[in-house]
Amino acid sequence: MAEDNKARADIGLIGLAVMGQNLILNMNDHDFTVACFNRTVSKVDHFLNNEAKGTKIIGAHSVEELVQLLKKP
Repeated sequence: MAEDNKARADIGLIGLAVMGQNLILNMNDHDFTVACFNRTVSKVDHFLNNEAKGTKIIGAHSVEELVQLLKKP
């Protein structure tokens, strides 16, 4: 992922099944920047290029990357 995406997300969510995608899109609609991860990495890319296109949603390809994307409390 791009270096400028580091430490920008307000919240992170793991799992891009139907409920996970809807939670992420809902949080995005309420002005939260959300980082997402899924065990099947191709699902992250598909979600970002389709349902989440044009949003502030950030994808991660590992749990470690997801954690790095989160803002410090």
